[in-house]
Amino acid sequence: MQSIPDSGVTRPCLRRVFFAFLVLLVLAAPMMAQEQGGGEASLKLPKLSTVTFLGGINGSSLLMGGLVVSALGLVFGLIIFFRLRNMPVHGSMREVSELIYETCKTYLATQGKFLMMLWVFIAVIIVFYFGLLQGMEAYKVAIILVFSVIGISGSFCVAAFGMRVNTFANSRTAFASLTGKAYPCYDIPLQAGMSIGMLLVSVELLIMLFILLFVPGDLAGPCFIGFAIGESLGAAALRVAGGIFTKIADIGSDLMKIVFKIKEDDARNPGVIADCTGDNAGDSVGPSADGFETYGVTGVALITFILLAVKDPVVQVQLLVWIFSMRIMMVISSAAGYFINGAIARARYSRAPKMNFEAPLTTLVWLTSILSIVLTYIVSSMMIPTLGGDSSLWWKLATVISCGTLAGALIPEFVKVFTSTKSRHVNEIVTSSREGGASLNILSGFVAGNFSAYWLGFTMLFLMSIGYLMSTAGLAGIMVAPAVFAFGLVAFGFLGMGPVTIAVDSYGPVTDNAQSIYELSTIETIPGIEADIQKHFGFKPQFETAKENLEENDGAGNTFKATSKPVLIGTAVVGATTMIFSIILLLAKAGYLHLELTQAPVLLGFICGGAVVYWFCGASMQAVTTGAYRAVEFIKRNMNLDKKEADLEDSITVVKICTQYAQAGMWNIFIALMTFTLAFAFFDPNFFVAYLISIAVFGLFQAIYMANAGGAWDNAKKLVEVDLKEKGTALHAATVIGDTVGDPFKDTSSVSLNPIIKFSTLFGLLAVEIAVHIKQGGGNYAPFVGVVMLAIALVFVWRSFYAMRIPPKETEPQGAGGGGGGGGAHGTAGRETAGTH
Repeated sequence: MQSIPDSGVTRPCLRRVFFAFLVLLVLAAPMMAQEQGGGEASLKLPKLSTVTFLGGINGSSLLMGGLVVSALGLVFGLIIFFRLRNMPVHGSMREVSELIYETCKTYLATQGKFLMMLWVFIAVIIVFYFGLLQGMEAYKVAIILVFSVIGISGSFCVAAFGMRVNTFANSRTAFASLTGKAYPCYDIPLQAGMSIGMLLVSVELLIMLFILLFVPGDLAGPCFIGFAIGESLGAAALRVAGGIFTKIADIGSDLMKIVFKIKEDDARNPGVIADCTGDNAGDSVGPSADGFETYGVTGVALITFILLAVKDPVVQVQLLVWIFSMRIMMVISSAAGYFINGAIARARYSRAPKMNFEAPLTTLVWLTSILSIVLTYIVSSMMIPTLGGDSSLWWKLATVISCGTLAGALIPEFVKVFTSTKSRHVNEIVTSSREGGASLNILSGFVAGNFSAYWLGFTMLFLMSIGYLMSTAGLAGIMVAPAVFAFGLVAFGFLGMGPVTIAVDSYGPVTDNAQSIYELSTIETIPGIEADIQKHFGFKPQFETAKENLEENDGAGNTFKATSKPVLIGTAVVGATTMIFSIILLLAKAGYLHLELTQAPVLLGFICGGAVVYWFCGASMQAVTTGAYRAVEFIKRNMNLDKKEADLEDSITVVKICTQYAQAGMWNIFIALMTFTLAFAFFDPNFFVAYLISIAVFGLFQAIYMANAGGAWDNAKKLVEVDLKEKGTALHAATVIGDTVGDPFKDTSSVSLNPIIKFSTLFGLLAVEIAVHIKQGGGNYAPFVGVVMLAIALVFVWRSFYAMRIPPKETEPQGAGGGGGGGGAHGTAGRETAGTH
């Protein structure tokens, strides 16, 4: 069996790029001034014990209590994990979920190796900046590197935990559906989501509080930056690769329903196992890492802002302790909201054969949001009754955070207007498909996506405007650029109820997998199954009711997966604004920044940022397109409808195809992205800042549009399958095609823009400081370095399409050779297909 060579990028090529990168940095070193005290190296945390709160408790002691709350949150997540593992499940379903888990482990191990290689690039930059430029002692540089490893490992580990939890919950949900009751189909996926959400947020808080409380003040700032870059890199890589993997598998599996006229998740389809693996790789691993990184980077952005923009050390301590107290409080409010909502849902639905699965999820989001907002005002009044001599700022800051918390509940409501199976937009897609087929289906989806970007954009504008108005009411007396701080607090509030946001997002992959596991287990055809379940589990299985509940619940899962995406991308953009301000302060202090809209570099930077966003979307979808082509090609050749189920070897081969093309696409994207950032930072400071602002704004609307168009197409298909019960019809075929178009829209490009924006901004912090030092060292060396970096980036932009494109159809019957593409990733890993040219 031959495989695609080195993910589309040969190892000698990567080594050449890496060593060229090192040589450029080493050559630049002698020309840089060894100035100390700039940028991240000068971020020094004040002593938290110098200020008291709540009638005499110093800041350090108060945040020690936060460590206890975080530890309890961690225990909460683990208790649910073990509860899920011990739930009853039939052996046939457990076998399928364990097979999915094993393929997930293989995928994640491959990604772990890739992350280690990417980290080497980042480590070189960190050592170069902090060690060579800032002259920092070796042990301090080593500590910063350790925290960058902790950041990338944190993203990886919470993703692995989420994957394990979900692969327990999927089979337990499938089995519980056989009781004929709807409530377990809702309760088990939500338990899994809360387990992931609480553990994710608690681990993040533990790490950040450790840095805040135990790392020396002169080293804490750089450690926060190193940690944030590490987790951002991990999240971006896992999001991009997972998004490519899952949609290759999903498209490959879905198209077989049209080609062979088979049912959803047919056990004879070799693509179904890969699809289930992809549900976890793209919809569990990616969001878990993304949520972990978003929660951390937003906090780091605010910490950086406070240290740079607030001069009074007492006010610095007050704000630092306050924002972490808010996070601790919101962990408590999320747990309270979960338990209260659980009691209400249990009382209403525990014995019902049917239920509206979206209703209790909506209640959970709003209940937690209201609890968080009320507690925000109460805790703020107690923590910072006076700030910088002003006794009114506490409620103004609480109002700004509450705008973000409200957005976390309000944005999902707007998303449901465009993506829910009950929405008029989704019904419009179905109606247009009935007469106009796939063409009008796709056009109607575009309409839904565009309208959603408009309404969500104005929602964010409204809430951020409130934050801005609050910032004009006294904040200027204690800080520089209070509006930027207000925007950062809005982003902070977006994920205020982080555990619940992650929980409803993680709900979707469990419901999706549960439906697949039910079909793959072929439990209905097992001889004597009813008597077996009655004997060992004490109930008579209700097969038809189970299938109906699983399908309906999958629609709810699709909707709530869609609702969390704009929240995360909104957080990324608003949080990136705060981090960009740090770059602006740095450049202004060095005398290199003169931002004016009439300057050519600023306008060119705006144009460049938009271009990079559209390149990224195209590159990520090209990897999906080519990979799906190979997966479809292999599945069509190896599908055997005379068998009861697909050969395991065929299923594993499809997983390999997905993994290989995910790796290929990711290499091209990340090398181009990092070298773009370095190149633009070296060219011109005004150009670079405009570029970062541009990718944030373009990325926001492109991501919302793509995510909600894809969600609408997905649920249009679900509406036809579940509500209209028209599977196998021309209408169903049209909605399946629309869904396959929407797959990379919603689960590849759109969701990956979130970590891409934050990684570019964080990495840009270091890149721009290196550029400043080059210029301060004399000479015009920076543009030459920038030109070389841009040339490297353009090579990989070229590879992202021309080395990934689908080759012309071969003339030989069984051949799978290359036929063009510049020696890229063309070969299909398969029993009946060969390698690549």
